[in-house]
Formats: sequence, C-alpha cells, structure tokens
Amino acid sequence: MERVFSGTGLGQMGMMWEQVRAPLIVPFMKIMVIMCLAMSVMLFVERVCMGIIIAVVKLMKYKLEKRYKWEAIKEDLEIGNPCYPMVLVQIPMYNEKEVYQLSIGAACGLSWPSDRIIIQVLDDSTDPIIKDLVELECKRWAGKGINIKYEIRGNRNGYKAGALKQGMKHPYVNQCEFVAIFDADFQPDPDFLWRTIPLLAHNPELALVQARWKFVNSDECLMTRMQEMSLDYHFIVEQEAGSATHAFFGFNGTAGVWRISALNEAGGWKDRTTVEDMDLAVRVSLKGWKFVYVGDLKVKNELPSTFQAYRYQQHRWSCGPANLFKKMIIEIARNKRVTVWKKFYVIYSFFFVRKIVAHLVTFIFYCVVLPATVFVPEVQVPKWGAIYIPSIVSLLNAVGTPRSFHLLVFWILFENVMSLHRTKGTFIGLFEAGTRVNEWVVTKKLGEALKAKPGSKSTKKPRLQIGESVYVLEIFVGVYLFLCGCYDLSFGKNHYFIYLFLQAMAFFIVGFGYIGVFVPNS
Repeated sequence: MERVFSGTGLGQMGMMWEQVRAPLIVPFMKIMVIMCLAMSVMLFVERVCMGIIIAVVKLMKYKLEKRYKWEAIKEDLEIGNPCYPMVLVQIPMYNEKEVYQLSIGAACGLSWPSDRIIIQVLDDSTDPIIKDLVELECKRWAGKGINIKYEIRGNRNGYKAGALKQGMKHPYVNQCEFVAIFDADFQPDPDFLWRTIPLLAHNPELALVQARWKFVNSDECLMTRMQEMSLDYHFIVEQEAGSATHAFFGFNGTAGVWRISALNEAGGWKDRTTVEDMDLAVRVSLKGWKFVYVGDLKVKNELPSTFQAYRYQQHRWSCGPANLFKKMIIEIARNKRVTVWKKFYVIYSFFFVRKIVAHLVTFIFYCVVLPATVFVPEVQVPKWGAIYIPSIVSLLNAVGTPRSFHLLVFWILFENVMSLHRTKGTFIGLFEAGTRVNEWVVTKKLGEALKAKPGSKSTKKPRLQIGESVYVLEIFVGVYLFLCGCYDLSFGKNHYFIYLFLQAMAFFIVGFGYIGVFVPNS
C-alpha cells in the first residue's frame, strides 16, 4: 500500500509539473534568463571600461603631479609653524580592546608640527574597563606632549556617524582646516600628512584625499586572501578609475583627509544609512568638489578574521549603498551644480551597476537561475553568458592581486557564496525591509592577538573553531545546487554539474562553519 501511495504521489507531482511547466515555468525562466543576461552585459561593460581606463592611466603614466599642484609645504621663517595648516585627526572607536593602542600610537606618531595637530579619540565604548584603558592611553600620550583629546558622549546615537558629528562640534575644531580620519585598526605611517595635506593646501577645488588600504593579516587564512582579492580590485581599479575620470569615488570611511569647509558645506555627517562615508562623499561631490585617490599611499589595517564578522560587514556594505541609492537618486538627478555626464556616472555606474546589479546578478543568475535551467531543457543559456562573460570578469578582478591568481577558482566560489548575503542586504536596503536596514555591528578586530612573538611565553597560539557555527541559508542553497547537479549529471546535456557540485561544496563548507575559523585564545 505504501509503495502504491508513494508511486501515486510522485505520479501526481509529475503530472502537476508537466501541466505548469509549459504555460508558466518556461516563460518565467526565459524572462529571468534574459534579465540576468542583460545585467551580466552591464557588469561586463562596466568592468571592461574601468580596465581600459586603468590601462591608459598606467601606460601614459598619468601621475598626480600632472593633474594637481603638489609641492611640500615650506616653513615661513617669519611666521614659523603657523604657515602649516591646522589638522584634526579623528579616531572613532567602540570597545576596541585589541587595537586601541595601535591606532592611538600610530596617530600620535604622525609627523607634523606638534602645535598644528590635534588628535581626537572618539570613544563610544560601553565596556567601562576598555573605556578606562583608552582614557589612560590618551593621558599617557598627553604626558609626552601630544595634543590629544579624549571625547565621550552619553549615547551611541548614529553610531560612527554620530560620534564623528559630535566630535566636530567641539570649539577647538574651529581652528582646524583639515580632518584626517582613521578607524581603530588603521595605522598610518608617520609621513601620511606630509603626502596628503599639500594636495589639499595647493588645490582649493579638492575636498578629499583618499589613501589605499594595506592588509596586515591577508595571509592569515583562505578567507582573508579572498577578501584581499576583492578589496585590491576595488582600490586599484574602481577608486583609481573614479579619481582619474570624474574626480569622484566613494569615501572609504577611513584613511582619508577631508577639507572641513567642504564637509560643512554638504551638511556634515548624517546617520540616515549605514554607509555614512559614502553618503558624505556623494553630497560633497554634488556641491561641485573634487576628490583624489593616492594609490601609492598605503595605510595598514586589518581584515575580518571570522566569517561571522565578515558577514556583518558585507551586510552593511551592501544594504547601506542600496538604501542610500533609494534616498538620493532624485536629489542626484535634480542637481544643477555638476554635469549631466557626472550625474549619469554616479547614478548608473557607481550605484546601479556596482552596488546593485553586481550583487543581484552574481547570486540570482549563477546560484539560482542557471542551476534551475537543468530542469527546463527548453530554456537555454548562451555560452557567452554562462561561461565567457563571467570568466573575463573574474580574470579582470584577479589583475588587482597577481600573487593570488592561482586562487581564482576559490575566489569565484567564495564570492558566489557571499553574494547570497549581499543580495539579501541589497533588497533590505532598497525596500527598507525589517530592522536590519539600519543594523550596525562593529567589525571585530584581533590586533596583535594572532602575532606570535619569538621567545615570548605569554603569547598563546590561536585555537581553531570548526563547526561551532552553522549557517542555515548557506546549507539550504548548497542542497539546492547539489540536487541540481545530480539531476544534470543524470539527465542534462550542458555539463553544468561540474560547476554545480563545486559551488554546492563551497556553500556547504561555509554553511557548516569551516572557513574563517581562527580566533585568539582569551
């Protein structure tokens, strides 16, 4: 009886599938394939154009000195140090036990006339022990003659944006012309200000000088190598291309110097999204100001070492831009102070293609629609869309990190896994769905915790956490891809099963917590 019932049930399901496939499933799948192919072409054209721009910049040796006036600030013997601009250095932090000494020490070590610089530590820590340690560190540097201010507030309203906004309200800030911002895990070299301030001082049209990030823990594990590949492309290609062509790019929130008058003209910091840095950059740009990216100036910092921390970061970096795009698209379109070409670049290229299409097409096409076509042989995906375009896009991305070229396949699989969360974050930001649209989780830093010092008995080796976290969404998608692979292996003709099994394995590895698992001993 059970066999008859089972067979009958499967037969009914088969009949239902045949009844809905031709009139509903096939047309829907064809529409989805066309939409995904269109987004793929958008992304492909965007990546190729940026690649051409970077190639031209490199071949023509298009140096900053040719575009902007740059010369060292010379001391005036008559007036002395007042000829140097007054600089404010802001360090926002929140319970940064592992890195507060590194960041404060690096900021206090900046080479600049001591009476022309103010170090401002904006401490939003809720842990009283950490707060006391940070205050003690500030007092220690103050005892060495450093002009350092320890600032706290009674709440965390607006998170980082709120702290930076409050920091700009102190009376002593009025005497400052420029503000350099460093997150708590960033360690600028002593000559940072000497290489950035002259650009702002000699070019009154510039509002921002952005430096590149250098990752101190990129070799920590496979996950950090993957992050390095993505971020290197962002800095070497996206930021450089935006700087060279439109004098606009998104502020990275740290390792940059702002002209305070430009910041104030645009309305200062706002906390309406989780990407306050990008928000400020767009508003300042709409006022007609220009930005410059200095690619050979690198500031050391740390990549997220755990997958959970990376997930939170990527949610913020995908949800925030989508939400900002929704809030600002009309304002950008109506702006009359910038050219139509620049408005088109910001709306289409900067926001739509890079911040929305790139996330959606990666997950929806390569992890949902393409695998689903194995069940619907009537729907064919052309080879140029399934193989050639993604291959070229991936190769272009790998150019940014030549040393990791041999990891390209792993990077593709890992990026597809992360596209699940980026797509989810993008939809949350666009539709302002749920409470996570304004979710701000500070990325946990490890600082010196993973650096074993030779001969030091107190230094503990990091322990390995494997399988302690299970991520249901990744496992669910992994099962879906595995089933698609099995079906394609048995009945398909496109040989997608090779990719499907590899991608399913990647989702399973991440879903069962086997990546980003090195954590320090407490």
